[in-house]
Amino acid sequence: MTAVTAPLFESSITSLPLLSKGKVRDIYAVDADKLLIVTTDRLSAFDVILPDPIPNKGQVLQAVADFWFAKLGHIVPNQLTGIDPESVVAANEREQVRGRAVVVKRLKPLPIEAVVRGYVIGSGWKDYQQTGAICGIALPAGLKMAQKLPQPIFTPATKAEVGDHDENVSFAQAAANCDAALNDALRGTGKSGTQLCAEARDAAIRLYQEASDYAATRGIIIADTKFEFGIDAAGTLHLIDEALTPDSSRFWPADRYAEGSNPPSYDKQYVRDYLETLDWGKKAPGPRLPAEIIARTSAKYQEAYEKLTGKTL
Repeated sequence: MTAVTAPLFESSITSLPLLSKGKVRDIYAVDADKLLIVTTDRLSAFDVILPDPIPNKGQVLQAVADFWFAKLGHIVPNQLTGIDPESVVAANEREQVRGRAVVVKRLKPLPIEAVVRGYVIGSGWKDYQQTGAICGIALPAGLKMAQKLPQPIFTPATKAEVGDHDENVSFAQAAANCDAALNDALRGTGKSGTQLCAEARDAAIRLYQEASDYAATRGIIIADTKFEFGIDAAGTLHLIDEALTPDSSRFWPADRYAEGSNPPSYDKQYVRDYLETLDWGKKAPGPRLPAEIIARTSAKYQEAYEKLTGKTL
């Protein structure tokens, strides 16, 4: 595995107004129509930002997202402008955005996480064990942990603020949330929040299906993933935020997959599994990570990129 440059843990851009710091990404205003999004090396688990960054993580996430935006751009419009991030910051700040930032359109986000599941695992497995369904979608009886579903399902979740937890909801609740949040933005477009939620569902399933079919040729199973969508002034749906990264997806090595057990992951599940061994209440502040866990997680992120793309950073 090829090592990349030393990590930039945090952005400190002063030539543009800072709008927000998320769990992983810092967002700056470029102008009235565009934003600069910088992907840091921060790591969140159980919706808590951990004190130790993961070296090279931001560069890997940006590279993976760029790969998928290019590969899946025919399915739904996305946030990309094609503007070089280095052109919108001061000369002495270019190193901060090189390989880990993107200039995007300003869009109105849908108030949901568009989650697609192809396998029954994680919170979906817990819901299935309790109710025989995930987000109100009834599933066949007798499924095993990590078993492939008959077809991918759309299981939306609420968007969590930093420190809060996403909550799985039914499609009806997700549509109601979109109606409430997008009513003003959609006025005059002839569209409703419910319609946009249905468009997001259909786009998310198609994105997942095409991506998982491709990943299978690279020896990777995409068990599940979450997308975010936004709309422009005309009410046109766009894919925003990130796409099919190790942070937003569950990647399994196909050669180590077996029904009935939780396969090893290329994503931050490795950190989650470690944290589950600790006596920690899953609330901030998060615990420090051992050097071995940090190094192994960094390697897993880079391995995911290399296996997916056949390239090294």
